[in-house]
Amino acid sequence: MPEGPSIAILRDEASIFVRKVVSRAEGNAKIDMQRIEGERVADWRSFGKQTLIVFDDFYVRVHLLMFGSYLINERKDVAPRLGLTFRNGEILFYNCSVKLLEGDPADTYDWRVDIMSDQWDEKFVRRKFRAMPEELVCDALLDQDVFAGVGNIIKNEVLYLCKVHPLSPVGDLPARKANEIVAQARAYSFRFLDWKKAHVLRKHWLVHNKGQCPVHQIPLSRGYLGHRKRRSFFCELCQRRYTP
Repeated sequence: MPEGPSIAILRDEASIFVRKVVSRAEGNAKIDMQRIEGERVADWRSFGKQTLIVFDDFYVRVHLLMFGSYLINERKDVAPRLGLTFRNGEILFYNCSVKLLEGDPADTYDWRVDIMSDQWDEKFVRRKFRAMPEELVCDALLDQDVFAGVGNIIKNEVLYLCKVHPLSPVGDLPARKANEIVAQARAYSFRFLDWKKAHVLRKHWLVHNKGQCPVHQIPLSRGYLGHRKRRSFFCELCQRRYTP
């Protein structure tokens, strides 16, 4: 599943279509394509793992889910879920969720929790994080209402960097350690962005999808942890499990 930094790249690449008129809308998404045709894109935004194509009084939300993809000025041999053509090019989305929603996305989304946003508010995110004391930290980091854009890669790498076991309840973390996780989630996301742009992201993974701890050279533990059952990679020696 593409994480926040990857969606930020999509947003930036698609910015060439802002203020352009949609000459053709196509695809097998169950939305009113005619509603889009002839409309001018007012803005192209991202929120967490979602792409928001904003028009004057409605917007189209695209979520790439687990295996979605997009192409600009290039096509696959299968029908897109959504394709938008402009005078200066086209963008096509495949294997994704597409919804047409009324109104202004600012009335729905709070960019203070978007890990890639200029409006991200660290103090606000800290409060939301500490307000879920019973939640395991591996689940809390994937809560899109708190860490919009954080996915499994960022979760695993951040917990390793902060030396926190994924099964630690948020309420049992010292305040200093909780604050470190919040700050590192933001900082790592921008390193992820730079590595992704340079096509070297995988080279920088410390534990995600790895076999052994880079410090102790012992096998990493792995498992589908928490109520979200997302795969975790962690070191039992490096990462402390905080308990009451």
